[in-house]
This record gives sequence, structure tokens and C-alpha cells, in this order.
Amino acid sequence: MTRVRRFLPLLGCLLLGCALLALFAPGGLLRRDDGPPPRVEERPEGWSPYELSGYIEDAQEHLRHHPDDAATWASLGGAYLEQARRSADVTYYGKAQGAFERSLRLPADDGGPNIDAVIGMGALANARHDFAGGLRWAEQARKAAPYRWALYGVLTDAYLELGEYERAQSALRRMLQGRPDLASFTRAARLEHLHGRTGPARTALERAREIAGDPAEYAFVLWQLGELAWSGGDPRAALGFYEQALAADRTHAPSLAGRARAEAALGRTEQALRGYTAAVARSPSFVVEYGELLEHLGDQAEARRQYTVFRGQLKLLAANGIKDDLAFGRFEADHGDPDTAVRHLRAEWARRQSVEVADALAWALHRAGHDTEAAGYATRAARLGGRDALFAYHRGEIERALGHAGAARAYLTQALSINPHFSPYGAARARAALAQLESDAT
Repeated sequence: MTRVRRFLPLLGCLLLGCALLALFAPGGLLRRDDGPPPRVEERPEGWSPYELSGYIEDAQEHLRHHPDDAATWASLGGAYLEQARRSADVTYYGKAQGAFERSLRLPADDGGPNIDAVIGMGALANARHDFAGGLRWAEQARKAAPYRWALYGVLTDAYLELGEYERAQSALRRMLQGRPDLASFTRAARLEHLHGRTGPARTALERAREIAGDPAEYAFVLWQLGELAWSGGDPRAALGFYEQALAADRTHAPSLAGRARAEAALGRTEQALRGYTAAVARSPSFVVEYGELLEHLGDQAEARRQYTVFRGQLKLLAANGIKDDLAFGRFEADHGDPDTAVRHLRAEWARRQSVEVADALAWALHRAGHDTEAAGYATRAARLGGRDALFAYHRGEIERALGHAGAARAYLTQALSINPHFSPYGAARARAALAQLESDAT
């Protein structure tokens, strides 16, 4: 049995992991799946079924001799997607697309398209932030093979990012019924958290941790537990989870950044700066977060350098088929031109009406001086009932600009009660705004 064939059952987990690139916070999934392990005499020393580079080489070699193997082309595409997640090298997207398309041009055993390749194209579309495209591919897979549970992960992610939360819940329920595994439990945790149900979210993640079988799985779940603790305002607990994640996978960039964020909240500035340096070396996704800490500490020149890196990364993403108006709009609202932010976020809102886009557009409109319109989008951002400190801070500042002192005081207080460390500059500004409101009232 070759390593290529041993790896094929893992395609579904790779696709599901890459689908979470759509969140723009790297952290994919590797799911254990059924399938015979290699015989002892076939196992090279240190072999792991989750190891990618060796598999990619073997698959490429296999396909040189068997170019009509649709299943292996689809599996190779999934491996390229997972490699993109692990390495933050978006050029693997093009390689993944080529492999999936090659698979789709070849007939599967039943004469139709290879379903793994169809699901893979959906995961790729989600990773590129083409959530409508991800939805189309997932629906195509569902019509052809409704019991292939991996497709429901792609479907759930697409619906979540499009703001279709009831449909996301329905797709996830089907996934949980068919395969209650790490991939479905982590998605359930996100939905529960969006609704402000922290306890059920933690329970779902604990279930996922119980069945995590690989260091990459374990690190991902522990990072999610850390994020849950962080968003609830407990940096010490969050730090513990991030450190456990890094004990499992010392290169896990989201946990490196999370640990740095928690260290900063606990006043360990030097450790935080070193941590962010390590995180951005692994993934440029965290350069804005790093820059904001530097700006808060008064290092304007280094902060600007990080923001320059961010702009360069957006250009690289665009060159690889990824349009991220949400990330760009958020950045411009805080560190650039608010009118530009509004323009890009209106375009994003036309494509998908999620609570994250609603909050970002509300904030950009406020920064551009359109507070009445901003208040309407801030209300939409709160429609799921979640407890997000940044959303509450934005709402508080909008209400303050409208002259609604009581509402402003309530939302700003709420932001700091949810997480007093939600942002280096945001938390400081929230406290200053509250102090000003109290002064104006006396």
C-alpha cells in the first residue's frame, strides 16, 4: 500500500481545514477518518498520515505514471489547500485549483465528476472568500452525493460567511447527525459563540478536544478554547490554552499571536513583542494586530512598517484570486481613509450580510461622519445576540457621536465588562470616552 493510497481517506479533513481560511484567521482542521493504517513493515520511521510534503511528492510521482487517477488528483488538491493553510503561502491555491480541475476532467468510477474534487472546489472558493461560489460547489456535491459529510462543512462555512445563519445551522445539524466529529464540533462552537452562548461553545470544543488525534488537531482546538477565554476577558486562562496549543505544535501561528496578545494584556510587553515577531514570521495575518500594539506603545515608525506589510499582503492575495474587502475596509477605517473603507465595505455588504460585515461598515460610516446610517448597521451587527467587546465599543462611540449619552455609556461599559483588553488602543479609548461622558454629566 503506497503512501498516496493511505492518504486518500484524509481528503475530507484537509478540505474542511482549508475552508476555515475563509475566517481570515488561519486554523484548519485535520480529522481522523476510517481507513486501514499502513502495515508495520510499510511504515517509514517517523511516518505520519498527516505529513504533507512527503505525500505531495508521492502523489506527484504516482500521477506521473497514472495521470488518469481522478481520486489522487482530488486528494493532491486537498493537500495543496492544507499546505496553504499551514505555510500561509497562497500560491498553493493555484496548485490546488489545477489539481481539482484535472480531477474533474476525468470520469470517476460511476462516470460522473469526482465528488471529492467538487467538494474541494467549494473549499477553495471559501478560502478565496468567494462564499457564493463555495455554496454553489457544495450544493452540486449535495445533489450528487448527499451522504458525503465533508460537503456540509463547506456548506456551513459558506452560509456563515454569507450571513445565512439559519441555513448554516441546518447544514451543521445535518453534518452533526451524519458525522459528529472534530470538524462538526468546532463549527458548532463558532455558531454558539456568535449567538452569545459561551457555555455550549466551550462544551462543543471540549468534545472536539477529546477526539483530536493529531498535534495539528489538538493545537487548533486548544487555540479555539484560548480564543473563547480571551473574548470573555480572561487573558490568564487564554494564555494557558495558547501555551498548551504551542506545546502540541510550536509553529501554530494563531496560538503564537494569541499568546502575544494575552502577554500584552497581562503587562508583559517584551514577551508580547517577541511573540508577535514570531507570529508574523509564520503568517502575515497578524501584522495589523502587531502594528496596533506598537502604535499603542508609541513606536509609530515600526507600526507603519507592519501596516505596509499588510497592504503588500492584500496585493498578494488579490493576485491569487482572493478579494478581502472586509479586512481592507477594517484597516482603512482605523488606519487609513474612512471614505475608502466605506466604499469597500458597501461592496462587501452587497455580497454577504454577516454580522462581522455589518459591524465593520457601521464603524467605517462612523469614522466617515455618517453616524445615523452607522447606527442602523450597528443594530444589524447585534442581531444574533453575541457578546463581542469590539462591537459594543463601536456601538458606544456611534451613540456618543449622536449625542445619546446614556446609550453610549451603557455600550462602552458593556465593552469593557466583556473584555477589558479587547484592543490596545480601543480599550484605552473606551475608558477615555467614559471618563469624558462622566465629566460632561457633572
